[in-house]
Amino acid sequence: MMKKLGVFTHIALGLVMTLGTTASQADSVLSKKDAKELAQYREAERIGKEHLIKFDTLDFDVYSNQKWDRLKESHAVNIRVHYPDGSTTVGIPDHIVELKKMFVFAPNTKIKTHPIRIASGEWTSVVGEIEGNFSQPMPIGNGKTIPPTGKAFKFKMVTVGHWKNGTMDEEYLFWDNQAFMKQIGLEK
Repeated sequence: MMKKLGVFTHIALGLVMTLGTTASQADSVLSKKDAKELAQYREAERIGKEHLIKFDTLDFDVYSNQKWDRLKESHAVNIRVHYPDGSTTVGIPDHIVELKKMFVFAPNTKIKTHPIRIASGEWTSVVGEIEGNFSQPMPIGNGKTIPPTGKAFKFKMVTVGHWKNGTMDEEYLFWDNQAFMKQIGLEK
C-alpha cells in the first residue's frame, strides 16, 4: 500500500535533492579552487596525528619505563626544553638528567593517560596525568635529602611541543609544583 506524502515531506525531499545537487556542484568548484589548500590541511592533520602517536609512546612507554635511549624517537638531538620553574635545557642528555630526578624519590612514576590531545601541524599539546609515590629519599642538594612520606601523588601536566622533521625541537612543560608538594606532604 502506497502512503500519501504530506506537503512538508515533499518540501523536505525537494530541499534535500536541491541541496544535494548544489553541494556536489559546490564541491567540484571548491575542489578545483582549493585543492592545494585542502591537500595541505589534510597533510597537516596526518602529521599531527603521527606526532600524537609518538607523544603517547613517549609518555606511556619511554618516560614511564625510563627507556632514555629511545628519547631520540621523539626528541631532536638539540631539543630546547622549558620547565615550570623557568629553567631551560638544551639537548637530550641534559633533558634526561632532569627527567631522571623524579624517579630518584618516586621510582614508580608513570603517565598512563592523555585526557586531552591536540595537534595542529607542527604543534602538539597534551595533558598528561603523572602519578606515583614519594617512597625514596628526595635529594635537595649539598648531600641532604628529605625522607619519604610514602604519600601518593597524581597531578596534571601540560606539554606543548614544536615538531620539525618528525621530532620535537622545542618543548614547554607546565605543572603546579605547589599542588605536587602538597600531595606528597611537603607543603600545607
